Amino acid sequence: MAERKKPKAGLPSRQDILDYISENPDHATVRHIISAFDVAKKYRARLRSEIRHLKDMGLIDDGGDRSLSRTGALPPVTVVRVSGTDSDGEVLVTPDNWPEDSPAPLVYLKADRRPGPAPGPGDRLLVRLRRQDDGDYQARLIRALPGGSPLVMGVYDGDARVNPIDRKARSELEIGPGDGMDAEAGELVVAELVRHGSRYGLRQARIVQRIGRFGTAETFSRAALASNGIPVEFTSEALALAEAAIAAPPDGRADLRAVPLVTIDDEDARDFDDAVFAEPDAGPENPGGWKLIVAIADVAWYVRPDDALDQAARERGNSVYLPDQVVPMLPEALSNGWCSLRPREDRPCLAAHIRIGADGRILDHRFERALMRSAARLTYRRVHDAWNGNPDAECADLEGPVLEPLRGAFAALENERNRREPLDLDLPERRVVFEDAESWRVEERPRYVSHRLIESFMITANVAAARTLAAKRTPALFRVHDEPPADKLAGLTETLRAMGHPTPKGRVLLPHHFNRILANASDKEEANLLADLVLRSQAQAVYSASDDGHFGLHLRNYTHFTSPIRRYADLVVHRALIKALKLGDGGAFPPSDRLDDLAAHVSMTERRAVSAEREAMDRFAVAAALDAASDRLAGRVTGITRFGLYVALEDSGAEGFVPKRLLGTGGFSFDEKSQSLRARRGGLRYSLGQTLAVAIREADPLRGRLILQPIDSE
Repeated sequence: MAERKKPKAGLPSRQDILDYISENPDHATVRHIISAFDVAKKYRARLRSEIRHLKDMGLIDDGGDRSLSRTGALPPVTVVRVSGTDSDGEVLVTPDNWPEDSPAPLVYLKADRRPGPAPGPGDRLLVRLRRQDDGDYQARLIRALPGGSPLVMGVYDGDARVNPIDRKARSELEIGPGDGMDAEAGELVVAELVRHGSRYGLRQARIVQRIGRFGTAETFSRAALASNGIPVEFTSEALALAEAAIAAPPDGRADLRAVPLVTIDDEDARDFDDAVFAEPDAGPENPGGWKLIVAIADVAWYVRPDDALDQAARERGNSVYLPDQVVPMLPEALSNGWCSLRPREDRPCLAAHIRIGADGRILDHRFERALMRSAARLTYRRVHDAWNGNPDAECADLEGPVLEPLRGAFAALENERNRREPLDLDLPERRVVFEDAESWRVEERPRYVSHRLIESFMITANVAAARTLAAKRTPALFRVHDEPPADKLAGLTETLRAMGHPTPKGRVLLPHHFNRILANASDKEEANLLADLVLRSQAQAVYSASDDGHFGLHLRNYTHFTSPIRRYADLVVHRALIKALKLGDGGAFPPSDRLDDLAAHVSMTERRAVSAEREAMDRFAVAAALDAASDRLAGRVTGITRFGLYVALEDSGAEGFVPKRLLGTGGFSFDEKSQSLRARRGGLRYSLGQTLAVAIREADPLRGRLILQPIDSE
């Protein structure tokens, strides 16, 4: 028998260590070793689970290269956010505002020896990047930036760990002894990072707030707001300015209080920032034409450039609409008070007077500051009922002087819309209907012709504002929508052809081409699927200092003018019009050399709000699907990859993923030409638009994820 090798001098052998552990189980060092071993086992299991999930979602392949990367290099200097640490304790960062639906590149932060606290999760940093040979990046700190937060929201597991809500966070937080505030397992909590130490690669933290059991409406929404970094609280200075606001003086304003302007909104709306009126144009030169008034709350009178209210509004960029609450851009004293066109109350406004022909084309327009008094607070449903012969008492009184002229002007605007042929997707929207804070259902939001009425009036006013600014050569923010990117368009073309909807070859696709495809859909469900595919192929609309047109609306000039209560870009446009037309105070706005930065900022805040709204809705939908307590759910295939199917559930609208391993026996191959998954034997085939009966295999309301399995797939 070979003699056992002796360990090097001064270094214990593996057997020596094991013997010592068994003989001294209560020693502090031994306890730490055992604890570290338990943590390693836990994270190995978690890593295996995450790898399996990545395979299911199609981000890595079985037996392939398991590294995740994104095509294209990052810029040499960029802004990143600390996302956590890897298993070796190396600090990982993610490019700031990296799109949620794309895997982020792996970026390691190089250790920095300068004095001060080490960067922690959530911190924003300006760094210089260098790409390594393996495709990963090394980041060298230039300086820390404001906007990071030492507070992290997550779900407490009952065992000294907090799982962050932020989907980009790569590691849990460790809660020290006595720092748990008696939180219970499953509670949503806010933890404060402790920067003076960490163990086992985990950041130390202490719980500073208990919010409640994760799964209630409030916790779903608060989690979405926190993970997207959306400001919720106003400064005391901003609140004081809002509370001190008083009625705007009538001096220098036209008096529109005798005009029966009305607001038309959703049933649950609380802020009313636009009112409309129409009457026939009596001019003999415009037979069948109309005069429109679109009156918008004069937010610029109350929110002056660079005051505390303006700073708060600019930081937010827009209001955020979640299923159970609204996070307003302005404090309630303004958004639901002086800047809300409440019925039978005097309110200052910026009014667009627009003349249109019988064909709906704009003949001329002018803007003025005015004082108005809304004649009624109407809803889309009430106007719809009135137009269908079932008006309530108030609508019956308004039928002749208000509703019928609005309907006539809308018909003219529809003529112009039909001539212009904008992209007409008209996708169904989902809404959450609450019984209480812990019980709700998800249903399709009703869609009425009266919605189109208001959209048409608002688009017309936005065009008039853009044309006025162009004529006055006044810098402002514009709403720009580019044509679809070539790569997305190529993918869409292949998918449409596979579904039996070929697109014109060798031609630039315009909105009306997409509309023809949608019109040829065999049924409503197929039309909705096609509309969703077309939507995904489009470029993202953004704000810009250049008026470069709007592809989707098929308009050469376009801006956002009609919602300054909830969009900062609209407030900037109001200020630009006030300055260009010399309409009084409140017309100052950023110089033209700062507009590009402002456009990028409000585009980012819009994406941030959409992300929070979608994230919250995903959680509500997943929870609603689980509450259905059914072993058999109806769904429709909305996407196919070589790794599996995306399926939208009909009742809740929740979207889940069916990994290929759960599709059935026989093995499946992806047919790119027909956009389908086919069994190698047995004839089973899955294709876009197909209806399926499915069961929930796994559910993760924390991240709004569902793993589904077809029923009777054999």
